[in-house]
Amino acid sequence: MLYPSVDSLKSKIDSKYTLVSLASKRARQLQEEGGERLASYQSLKYVGKALEEVACGALTKEEQDAATIYEDEI
Repeated sequence: MLYPSVDSLKSKIDSKYTLVSLASKRARQLQEEGGERLASYQSLKYVGKALEEVACGALTKEEQDAATIYEDEI
């Protein structure tokens, strides 16, 4: 992957595991629902588009609330 570089992405997101999770969820959302956040993309693939959104600051990690209970925790 040439653009965006991993170093520039790591400056936006603290962990590469968080970055992979965030990009994969956004890529799935782009594939199923659309809703592109940028005017134009260099990448043709959904994962590349998601990573470009992270690099531009259009996609960020949401802070988790400690009181939130997820389905898999029940």
